[in-house]
Amino acid sequence: MNGKKAFSSRMKVLVVESNQPLAGIWQKHLERHGVEVVLASGYDDATDNLREADFNVLILDAALEDGSALSVADFASYRRPECDVIFVSKNSFFSDGSIFKLCANARAHVSSATKPEDLATMVLHYGQRNS
Repeated sequence: MNGKKAFSSRMKVLVVESNQPLAGIWQKHLERHGVEVVLASGYDDATDNLREADFNVLILDAALEDGSALSVADFASYRRPECDVIFVSKNSFFSDGSIFKLCANARAHVSSATKPEDLATMVLHYGQRNS
């Protein structure tokens, strides 16, 4: 090994979303592209998963109902610094771009109404950079 953490050949994504039906839709679209998807609904579930496994991309509900999204992103930055974060939200929260100042591994901030295929394209783009 050359000191870099190795990912399996299959891209792995952690989706942390309070709205489980929406998370399921994203999961199905990503799995169609051969992406392995793990779902989490809140802070504890997300951080447990980040402790256990490597992820290429984290899709994170900016208005997480169970815990703080910024705390999850901060934990991911510490525990999995190679993991890129795509924030999603159903309102204009962070529409001023401040999320990029608050979260070093933030790569995008999109509406949760974004078409699932568009979100999958972003995941594939960022995920291939660190797989």
